[in-house]
Amino acid sequence: MPSTPPHPPIAALDPTALTRFGRLELLSRLVVEGVMSGLHRSPFKGFSVEFAEHRPYGPGDEIRHIDWRAFGKTDRYFVREFEEETNLQAYLVLDTSGSMGFAGRTVSKLELARRLAAALAYLMIRQRDAVGLVTFDGELRSMLPARSAPGHFAVLCSAMERARAGGKAPLHRVLHALADRIRRRGLIVILSDGFDDLDALSQSLRHLRHRHHEVLFFHILAPEEEAFDFPGPTRFLDLEADGHRLRVDPNAVRAVYRQRFDAHRRLLRERLLGMDADYQLASTAEPPDRILLDYLARRTRRSGGRSRR
Repeated sequence: MPSTPPHPPIAALDPTALTRFGRLELLSRLVVEGVMSGLHRSPFKGFSVEFAEHRPYGPGDEIRHIDWRAFGKTDRYFVREFEEETNLQAYLVLDTSGSMGFAGRTVSKLELARRLAAALAYLMIRQRDAVGLVTFDGELRSMLPARSAPGHFAVLCSAMERARAGGKAPLHRVLHALADRIRRRGLIVILSDGFDDLDALSQSLRHLRHRHHEVLFFHILAPEEEAFDFPGPTRFLDLEADGHRLRVDPNAVRAVYRQRFDAHRRLLRERLLGMDADYQLASTAEPPDRILLDYLARRTRRSGGRSRR
């Protein structure tokens, strides 16, 4: 089989470049007609144009949606939201901590997370779902509100392009903060390598589920992290602690490392599935479209007509 062509840099991820995701028959059908709409907690409202609420105008919103009558009364810009724009509210939680900068022999983990997040944002906005973005390292770095306007996709991509890997991220603290801040229930898509205390991380994930959010965890890992197949003595740099280096003979510790690494990954997956959340391993050795197809296909098989509660 021919090799998969390289993916464009994140700066090139616009609706035109991402159209190939929509042209994949399986992906388009599952996302638009089935799987993603199945995540909606509220009944699907079709394409009605019943007015729902006002919200402040922001980057990415179309000028034609501004309520000029409200502007005349308040001297502030407001956008009119309609029912079809409120089917689903999703937040993409993009881990930008130092460990996400690891690239190995392929793209960095952060780059893969960006591409997956951009593809999901495009697909959801295309079906008129509202998408927001959260980036974090040691703390929340940015939080773009969830919007469904077509122009919002470019805003999301621009923010993801500016994100840089660095710092230490206690993921559980960020998720607890999100559970407290995001009141309206929706979909929380986490793109992270999951390097955190497992018990604390599990508690924060349960916090999100307690708030009735759907949770999808893309576990971003590099093949080298899984196999630990480095040849001979190697000097390792801690990407989340500046200047900390450690010289290790991989042959001497490989068996123990793999055992602990696999146990962490397995327990994270089991705990997510145990709280009725979704888990998807995402290797930097795989292209984003293949990862998404694998997730959607497995989700459809797992659902098998079963309604999610």
